[in-house]
Amino acid sequence: MARKETITKKDILKAAFEMAGEEGFEHVTARTLAAKAGCSTQPIFRIYKNMEELGKDLFVEVVTYFGAYYDGFPHKNDTPFVNLGLCYIRFAQDNPKLFKLLFVDKNRHGKSLYDILNGENGAVVKEINSAASGGCKNPSAMFMKMWILIHGAACMSLTGDYDLNENETIALLEESYQAFLKSL
Repeated sequence: MARKETITKKDILKAAFEMAGEEGFEHVTARTLAAKAGCSTQPIFRIYKNMEELGKDLFVEVVTYFGAYYDGFPHKNDTPFVNLGLCYIRFAQDNPKLFKLLFVDKNRHGKSLYDILNGENGAVVKEINSAASGGCKNPSAMFMKMWILIHGAACMSLTGDYDLNENETIALLEESYQAFLKSL
């Protein structure tokens, strides 16, 4: 009789997700993952051809996690790009290793930064449309200007150089939006 599989793909991905969030994916090896999942390396390589293949599935999991994080984030501000900016910066603060995996590392498995950020819920498109309906003459240029500011702030939080609280961040984003609006 064949032996029953006890370690599933879901188990391996869950362990890899936890390790990536705690240590960064660069520290996930077959042996460390096996130890975390409570198995030998054999089930990992039964399911995955190699660690790169696992990395692709993990990346999709983290993209999905970010989408859920964004969907669950309070959207209280009416100024375009403020809610998205707050969420992005907070995600970097709350999940620095996962943020790095999604938005800083070069290997995005064929997805652009825009694709990841826009997600299945169309977050960026909604913000661009909101800017357009609010009178912004060039909402795509507005997105680029705001995005440089937002991404920079989020990356600064990875190094501990971003020390604005939420209210200060809101004020920064609102003031920047208004200043950029005048220049477009």
